[in-house]
Amino acid sequence: MRSDYDLQAAISAGSFRNDLFYRLYVFPIEIPALRERKEDIRLLVEYLIDRYARTAGKNITSVDKKTLQLLGSYPWPGNIRELQNVIERSVIVCETENFSVDESWLSQELPERKAESELYLSEKMAAQEKEIIEAALRNSQGRVFGPSGAAAKLGIARSTLEAKIRSLKINKNPFRP
Repeated sequence: MRSDYDLQAAISAGSFRNDLFYRLYVFPIEIPALRERKEDIRLLVEYLIDRYARTAGKNITSVDKKTLQLLGSYPWPGNIRELQNVIERSVIVCETENFSVDESWLSQELPERKAESELYLSEKMAAQEKEIIEAALRNSQGRVFGPSGAAAKLGIARSTLEAKIRSLKINKNPFRP
């Protein structure tokens, strides 16, 4: 879940629309991630088992202690949706009255690695975007607008290009004659 601060940073970076933020931000509700409320996991597991067992027409009366320990120690990078999926899949394949989860169904990738790879991707995309804009500025001799300006060559509005130039910290002067 993204926080207000993450979204404000994304707005500043130009990767999230300011008007969309305020359209969605009518009534903010803070809900901590599942990994921050481990005490709720047992109750959620029991509720989800009951829900999915009834749907599947199964009678599950107990939960394996090792399974509860496993679910309680897992960081839940996919939050409640991941827990729901694991419980539903486990109920479907459960053939006894004692519920258990196959440990291999829990993601082995750490959330930090995922965040690093997302950061790496956004950095690569920004670098590539910067190269494209600099090439357009070079071809237009530093002109941003007009029929032969970089904005026209890139097929974007002048204001959009100016915002990208600012956010990517591109110096237009070296491209001028």
